[in-house]
Amino acid sequence: MSAATMPTNQRLATVGRGWLLPVLAMALIGALLLGAGIGAVAIPPDVALAIILSKVGINLEVAFTPQQLAVLWNIRLPRVVLGGLVGAALAVSGVLLQGIFRNPLADPGLIGVSSGAALGAVFTIISGVAVFGIYTLPIAAFLAGSATTLLVYRLSRRHGRTDVAMLLLVGLALNALAGATTGLLTYLADDAQLRSIVFWTLGGLGGALWETVLAAAPPILLVLFSAPRLGFYLNLFALGETEARHLGVNTEWIKRAAVLMAALATGAAVALAGPIGFIGLIVPHIVRLAIGPDHRWLIPACALGGAILLVLADLLARTLAAPAEIPVGLFTAFAGGPFFLALILRTRRQYGFG
Repeated sequence: MSAATMPTNQRLATVGRGWLLPVLAMALIGALLLGAGIGAVAIPPDVALAIILSKVGINLEVAFTPQQLAVLWNIRLPRVVLGGLVGAALAVSGVLLQGIFRNPLADPGLIGVSSGAALGAVFTIISGVAVFGIYTLPIAAFLAGSATTLLVYRLSRRHGRTDVAMLLLVGLALNALAGATTGLLTYLADDAQLRSIVFWTLGGLGGALWETVLAAAPPILLVLFSAPRLGFYLNLFALGETEARHLGVNTEWIKRAAVLMAALATGAAVALAGPIGFIGLIVPHIVRLAIGPDHRWLIPACALGGAILLVLADLLARTLAAPAEIPVGLFTAFAGGPFFLALILRTRRQYGFG
């Protein structure tokens, strides 16, 4: 098909792919500098850049105070970097699951990783176990989330194949069970434990340290660099699973890889930042409207878009009510709830139900 005969929306999407990734990369750098610079201690972008470069032996002719150095390097920079990693992980997990479910309403919560991680975290808070010190809670959340996803995947297999509809139904059932167990543990908690549970379940980046960034980076970066390799096969999934199989695609391997990647990235993100909702739903849909449904472009664009959205949401969360701090999960919920409703109504009209 020539460019002249190509539909208008497809031509716009094709043109958009060329500029969107560089623009998103520049926007992410800007968001990181804004997030690192805005706060009680003002740090202009040139000062922030000078401090960062000074850590790798490059000295710019820009003066900065010891206070600016301490605030940027020890508090803000770990926070914005963790926010970028978590946002990218959630967005990429969302687009992978939407690809295998062939449904724009799918998000990482469907496979049980978020509810399982919440159960692991709440159990750790209630039991008071601290085998790994301050890392006990994120480790327990990650392991519980991963175990829940593996159980969902195992129960959804029939005759050696993974049924996507069964994956959805089993995920919903185990989500309900994990949520009920979490509610029971919350009911049994004392006041101090209840305060910790509420703080964690709202989601936030306030406890970010370089140690947590280093803990989150390996699994999330592994997924971010591996996921684009599934793009071509997820494009074929859009034709239908049977059709993709007839075209020579190992559909079982693609489903297994997509679910495990989503579980790994989301589990690491939720373990360190708590359950932050709607990133995996909003970002893929917005990016898909901009550049079309080609997953080879969609996956890296969603990684950049998710990082930008969460870094900016966290910036608002800690500055709008300063010196108090609003959990960033509330911001994403306020934005994602209406967006999700609008998406449902749009999908209903598309299929002729209203």
